[in-house]
Amino acid sequence: MEELDRREAAARVEIAELRDQIEELTRRLAEREDVLSRLQITRETMTEILSGDEAVSVAGAEADAGEAEMEKHRLPARSPVGVRLVPHWTPELAVEVLPGSYRDVVEVLQDAVHPMRAHHLCAALGLSTDKSKVEGFRAKLKRLVERGWLVEEEPGLFTLCQGLAAAGDAPEQAGASAVRRRADVGSGSRP
Repeated sequence: MEELDRREAAARVEIAELRDQIEELTRRLAEREDVLSRLQITRETMTEILSGDEAVSVAGAEADAGEAEMEKHRLPARSPVGVRLVPHWTPELAVEVLPGSYRDVVEVLQDAVHPMRAHHLCAALGLSTDKSKVEGFRAKLKRLVERGWLVEEEPGLFTLCQGLAAAGDAPEQAGASAVRRRADVGSGSRP
């Protein structure tokens, strides 16, 4: 019986070690996938720049809605890189000028009652809440803060800037309700 107990304890220790290795490998895999994704995006951007396009295109569909607004944010005279994906917020700008992933963040915060943390926003948007993914997402939130779309009231608590919050009291737009349905976020709820 003592030998059986010893073998069982050894098996439990080995299982715990293997689980730790799996977690570490999963974390490392996620990091490498992020690096690969950034490298692929960089390659596509550099290809566009080197091909002589006047401006880097914003992947497809949203280009028409914000094209006039984006024209204001192009760099001067024949610069190969010309679109600022997240323009500085001004009262005359609508949420539609933002790329889709940024627009989704703003629309979820329009429906939120309280400021939200990055991991709550990830969950509301149906994104991974793994620590490495949330940290990458936090950079996106900080970019929106830098450009005036969001405010970080306390470290880690994000909410809309006052001008956007006031505009959010206006009748809802169809896009915002679609994001709420997708993210299962209703008026007054907080993930």
